[in-house]
Amino acid sequence: MKFNPLGHSELMVSDLCLGTMTWGSKNTEAEGHAQIDRALEYGLNFMDTAEMYPVLPVQAETVGHTEAIVGNWFAKTGQRDKWILASKIAGVNDGWCRGGAAISSGEIVKALEGSLKRLKTDVIDLYQLHWPNRGSYAFRQNWEYDPSGQDRAANIAHMEDVIGALQEQIKAGKIRHFGLSNESAWGTVRWCDVAERMGGPRPVSIQNEYSLMHRLYDTDLAEVSANEGVGLLAYSPLAFGILTGKYRGGVVPDGSRAQDGDSTLHGRLTERAVAAADAYGDVAAKHGLNQTQMVLAWCRTRPFVTSSIFGATSVAQLEEILPASELELSEEVMSDIAAVARQYPLPY
Repeated sequence: MKFNPLGHSELMVSDLCLGTMTWGSKNTEAEGHAQIDRALEYGLNFMDTAEMYPVLPVQAETVGHTEAIVGNWFAKTGQRDKWILASKIAGVNDGWCRGGAAISSGEIVKALEGSLKRLKTDVIDLYQLHWPNRGSYAFRQNWEYDPSGQDRAANIAHMEDVIGALQEQIKAGKIRHFGLSNESAWGTVRWCDVAERMGGPRPVSIQNEYSLMHRLYDTDLAEVSANEGVGLLAYSPLAFGILTGKYRGGVVPDGSRAQDGDSTLHGRLTERAVAAADAYGDVAAKHGLNQTQMVLAWCRTRPFVTSSIFGATSVAQLEEILPASELELSEEVMSDIAAVARQYPLPY
């Protein structure tokens, strides 16, 4: 297992991160605990959750259940110290979390106390802002994104308010570091600038979607990572399962997310995306590789990726994913992957 520094912090995290977002909806508590057990046994030390989880679907009545599942594992095993734990405060929402409130200094106190209680821990190692108050081009909103109506002064004032609150929570020992999520290059640099000016905590990471299907990070944000010491925590590195090849030829398998209430996988499952995944599957077959492992191993080669956050709906899926942490791709494989990427840029 390879470990990378979490941005400019002192923490070293496994380059695969155990995602939890379906625990409490698609997965039972026992299934979530079995995944934690196996991932820890394999050598992972990094786990990511959020106050709004589980998803698929997000519901006010289930918000926080995932954190509670994780917290119950900590209480049952006494092994909180084995994990670097990441969680998130939700931004403006449809009422699922804290009545839909935006992120602010006051809401950070409320949300953090709730998360700590559910997680049954005194400290969260990485506390992340799930999405910006001002909006985001994440979640496939990039096609029609328009930031022209933003109020720069208000955005900076908000950052100052939040940095001050985070600094207080770090001093209180309730969080160790903070990170961003679904952020832009401008937003990330501004957070860094405001923190430096105030003498407050700088973000150590940014959790954005990144995979062979979704490579918006490759240009401006990659430069931000290199110059600001902010590492990428890549979520959906398997493109909600599309890159595993399970939808090959457009077939929707039994028990898949596309069959179970989300036929487009939140806009990801397009004809072009399936064609791209099939082409990557052909590369894997050509070189005798498992497609899922090849795709995750490719993410590990990117210089700005600190860790790739994967989700599994069973221990069997987990067992298929974990060996990706040891797979090294040859120059021939990388060349073939690059050729497919040029043929299918941003397929969803």
